[in-house]
Amino acid sequence: MADPTAFYEPTEDELLSSLAVPVQSYNPESDADEYRRLQELEQHAYAQQQLMVAEQEQEQLQALEQVPEDVKRFLVLFHQAILENDLPTITNMYESGWNKLTQAHYSQNEWPEAELISPLVGNDQVFLTLYRELYFRHVYAKLQPTIDDRFQSYENICELFNYLLNSDGPVPLDLPIQWLWDMLDEFVYQFSNFSTWRANPKNKNEEELEALAEAQNIWSSYSVLNVLYSLVQKSQINEQLRAEKQGKTPEEVQELAGEYGSKPLYRNLGYFSLICLLRVHVLLGDPTLALQTMENVDLSGGAFLTRITACHVTTYYHVGCAYMALGRWPDAIKTFISVLIFFIRMKQYHTRSYQYGSITKQCERMYALLAICTTLSPGPSDESIMSIVKEHYADQLSVLQRGGDEALETFKDLFLSASPKYLNVNPPPYEDPSALESYLANPPIDATQRHLELFLSDVVAVRGVSNIRNLLKLYTSIDASKLVTFSEGETEQEEILQQLMVLKAASRTYAKGQQQDTLLDGERIVTNNLDFTIDGSMVHVEETTSHRRYAGFFIRNAEHAQRVFNTIKSSPLPIQRKPTTSVTQTTTDNKNEPKKAGAWQPKRARVAAQ
Repeated sequence: MADPTAFYEPTEDELLSSLAVPVQSYNPESDADEYRRLQELEQHAYAQQQLMVAEQEQEQLQALEQVPEDVKRFLVLFHQAILENDLPTITNMYESGWNKLTQAHYSQNEWPEAELISPLVGNDQVFLTLYRELYFRHVYAKLQPTIDDRFQSYENICELFNYLLNSDGPVPLDLPIQWLWDMLDEFVYQFSNFSTWRANPKNKNEEELEALAEAQNIWSSYSVLNVLYSLVQKSQINEQLRAEKQGKTPEEVQELAGEYGSKPLYRNLGYFSLICLLRVHVLLGDPTLALQTMENVDLSGGAFLTRITACHVTTYYHVGCAYMALGRWPDAIKTFISVLIFFIRMKQYHTRSYQYGSITKQCERMYALLAICTTLSPGPSDESIMSIVKEHYADQLSVLQRGGDEALETFKDLFLSASPKYLNVNPPPYEDPSALESYLANPPIDATQRHLELFLSDVVAVRGVSNIRNLLKLYTSIDASKLVTFSEGETEQEEILQQLMVLKAASRTYAKGQQQDTLLDGERIVTNNLDFTIDGSMVHVEETTSHRRYAGFFIRNAEHAQRVFNTIKSSPLPIQRKPTTSVTQTTTDNKNEPKKAGAWQPKRARVAAQ
């Protein structure tokens, strides 16, 4: 029998009754009580919040009272100078006042936090962002930064650059070029410092590991390069420098600069960003791109970067390191020597600078790199600089010139002590615990160690060349069999001929000529001061030392003397001043005075005098 409910469909009233909710009885007195109770809870919570705010303000005022009066006065005046864009005052307070107060009050501890001093500056967020930049720079320089300091410093500098780059128009802010350079230089330094710290997971606690796993983009290479390239693009600095090289008028350059690049703040930031990009690309192991970045930057003696000694030294140091990575030893030698000569001449003016210590250390590193370069590519160089190199590294130079395994160790020590601290692009996989364990079990080669191996491979390729070179200096022609007897160890004639070919190949490289414009341009040159040909087993040696030419020196000085003479000749003659009345009166009085008896004179002399 069929089921009668198989095709049964409920009516609409039955559906509504099944969905109906039982109606509760309405009690106005209980609802009023509930409303009053909620109001009391809200009032109590608001009172508690106000009490906490009052307590925080009281604590902040008490903490602010602990700040020295000269520091509070300095911050108020500093804020006022930035609001008024008073560049001389800002420069003086930044370069002198800040450092003096740091030495007096905060040499071993932190400056007051930005939230603490915000009442002094009217809670001006732009000033507080600039203040935090100085605050974290002081933490990195004098103290040991924590992971919170590293993260907050990154967030603050990103906030500052977002304000500069993403505003509706150019911001009404004017800062001295020294501060702008220090800001970008510190930005790159903190990036390299964080990358080195992050690359070692062994010394991290659980809290730091969790923070690094959650913040993969903090101080990433992409974010740093993005900021620097954005500043370059915003300022149109490459277009400006290219137009200046082409000799265009200031009005045409101003038109190319646009709304942002015409402002000194953005132009200077874009210019210094090019130098920081050079530094970052060198640290990341791309010397070709590093030199391409500087193709429009003038490196002559009167360049804009020479206004700041730290910028000048940093630029030439990293350009020289890029040339060394490309094996262009003569260009590296010229770069190091030019900036070292400049530093020696200007040394007396920078002894009191707060950056003098860091500049001196970087120059010492260049002396060590110069010892490496002159050993691998001997040739004529500045005698005054080489005397300093020999004074500092006399023992190392003698070991390098002898060659052998001991020389390899010396090369290694000098390279590690003087080369940049190269960075690993990819951080450890903190977000994946299993991958992190395998990373710790089999860590990759350190970036600096990898560059050291590449450098030592070039050194090993020319091992023994220095001994052959020293022997050839003593002869105009010599048989290869005789070179075998002079060489160390059991060496056959075929090996000597191979070493001669290695010497010839090692003495040829690319170097920047006089007519080349960019840093990557170059031509094939011979770096050795002697050349030789091989005829069978006979080696014919010819010295190719280029003596210094004095004709240009005398011509330039003769022309200068002629210009000075023409200037003096065309100048009007000096006008003789008339004697004053007092002088005339004194002369008259002297004539009226009776003559005093002088020394005895012969009669003829007395008659002639009368």
